[in-house]
Amino acid sequence: MSTPFAYVRQHYNVPAAIGRRVIVAGKPGVIASDRGHYIDINFDVDKPGVIRNAHPTWEVQYLDMGTVRPMTRSQRRYEAFLEAASGLRFGEWLKSPYAKAIA
Repeated sequence: MSTPFAYVRQHYNVPAAIGRRVIVAGKPGVIASDRGHYIDINFDVDKPGVIRNAHPTWEVQYLDMGTVRPMTRSQRRYEAFLEAASGLRFGEWLKSPYAKAIA
């Protein structure tokens, strides 16, 4: 099993890491996850949990380490709804016992 960003670090020679602050095409953000050949960015202007792909060398400035902002409670509930694939509509699912278990 390879470590996160092993491919990106080796092939592009960049210091990619979860939590590293970056500026991509003039927009500040933080690296939130590894996407193989790409880095996933949560830009400062986006809500926590909104992730956008970026090429590791295309207009990217790597800065100091920062912190990945956690998703909001409502974002976690909607993500759990999507993963459940219950066949219910979101409003119905929110009233179900499954939704109540999500903190």
